[in-house]
Amino acid sequence: MSEDETELVQQLRTGDGEAMARFYRCYRRALLAQVRRLVHDPQSAEDVLQEGFLKVWLAVGTYDPARGRLYTWAARICVNAAVDHLRSRAVRQSRRTTPIAALALTGTEPAAPTTFRPEHIGLADLLGRLRPEHRRTLELLYFGGYTYPEVAEEMAVPLSTVKTWASTAKRHLARWM
Repeated sequence: MSEDETELVQQLRTGDGEAMARFYRCYRRALLAQVRRLVHDPQSAEDVLQEGFLKVWLAVGTYDPARGRLYTWAARICVNAAVDHLRSRAVRQSRRTTPIAALALTGTEPAAPTTFRPEHIGLADLLGRLRPEHRRTLELLYFGGYTYPEVAEEMAVPLSTVKTWASTAKRHLARWM
């Protein structure tokens, strides 16, 4: 980490508002680009970015320079805020759209009955055949609604490990089905 970045982090940790303004000026454009990759509406992207900056401000004490650069840490926070925004928007839309209205919009019937449970295809048995960490990874990703970075944090392992476990587990499941 550069001396300037080290000094900036120290100032942020003391609650220095000018340091936050400097951080904002330095990283705003790059972080907005990260958010815009996910949130395409310009106003919503700005709102998500502001939320991300607030989270950075409140959590700067948890930043560990040994785990990566300040920008990378802040980008992860902003991307997670964007994912949260998209999830909450999807939930709001699903509450507004009744199943009948959804059928009218698509003109098709749902692919699976509303009473579908994974046990119908023996998924529980297949998941039980996986190594515990592989099973937990898939459970968090596909049944818990977690993102890969959130799974890595939850399981206290590197992101690359989570991706490898998920990929390996999916290959095993595909072979067994």
